Amino acid sequence: MSIPFPVPPLALYVHFPWCVRKCPYCDFNSHAPHDGGIPFTAWGQAVVADLEAALPQVAGRGVHSVFIGGGTPSLLPPAVLEKLLDTLRARLPFEAETEITLEANPGTVEVPRFRDYCAAGITRLSLGVQSFDDALLARIGRIHDGREARQALEAAFTHFGQVNVDLMYGLPGQGSEQVLADLETVIGGGAQHLSCYHLTVEPNTPFAVAPPEDLPGEDAVADMEEMTVARLAEAGFRHYEVSAFAHAGYECRHNLNYWHFGDYLGLGPGAHGKLTTSGCVVREMRHKHPTRYLEGAVRRDFIQERHVVDAEGLSFEFMMNALRLSDGVPATLFTERTGLPLEAIAGFLEQAQRAGLLDSAPDTLRPTAQGLRFLNDLLQVFLSDR
Repeated sequence: MSIPFPVPPLALYVHFPWCVRKCPYCDFNSHAPHDGGIPFTAWGQAVVADLEAALPQVAGRGVHSVFIGGGTPSLLPPAVLEKLLDTLRARLPFEAETEITLEANPGTVEVPRFRDYCAAGITRLSLGVQSFDDALLARIGRIHDGREARQALEAAFTHFGQVNVDLMYGLPGQGSEQVLADLETVIGGGAQHLSCYHLTVEPNTPFAVAPPEDLPGEDAVADMEEMTVARLAEAGFRHYEVSAFAHAGYECRHNLNYWHFGDYLGLGPGAHGKLTTSGCVVREMRHKHPTRYLEGAVRRDFIQERHVVDAEGLSFEFMMNALRLSDGVPATLFTERTGLPLEAIAGFLEQAQRAGLLDSAPDTLRPTAQGLRFLNDLLQVFLSDR
């Protein structure tokens, strides 16, 4: 049984796939440039052509947020970024106060560039610090040191009203006191939003081939996580999403659209998208390798994969997103976003509630504190018959 459902808010994700150097833990679609350097202009032109090819799917819809990720988008010359944003605005209406986020890494930016990014229209900066400890940064292959990270943080707050800081814990040789020192630096610097991630060894990365010998054990990492949550709560940060903490009013609107199962058009090499059209949800992925993507731009051939999500997939994907939020979502949102009756997952909901992983409130789909901490166990419930 399918129920007609409205079109949700629309966001844009734009992928910039180049980095100065690939980090040994990173499994993202990012590439160090070859001898020819980074083709900034060709990339910008291809993204615009990609949008133009996709316009029939999103024509007339307002843009809720824009996120430019990577890779290292702070390698972009400000003039290229400004031209791209102006062109995007000319083809799709941006809503009032559209949130426009740029990912940036210390060591790839200078203070004047932050100023120019702000002037180009960026409203929110997401700074990939990971740590302020020189030895730890070297162990994970970062190109910046602690001094550069502190300078970038200070410059970010000078020019942007909203700044996110990425931190990692569970790094090789890291102890709880170093995690706490990183937190104190960010808190003292005035951050309003933090994203805190546990370093995991992903397949097909240098760390997978040769894992660091002194990675903290599971118990030590669990202690780091508990300490992070407690210290940030003490500092006034709300743990609103499984990996994100924010002061009131500074939550990331773009990511909230993901977690509420909103739509997003993915542009750029390897970008993923989710679009609601003609009563169904379509998933897309652009050609992943930058060369293949740029070559495809000549032929207006951008899509590597496209499929309609079936009912079982919709149910799981909705829960996979919504249950990342500590507040969860209204139960009515399930039908609004999927076109399926809530009864379609009633058995799964009861099972998760019996396990103590899902709140029993009938009007809300919300993880318990245990469910948020052990999110994979909670999501496994909704995969049990697939």
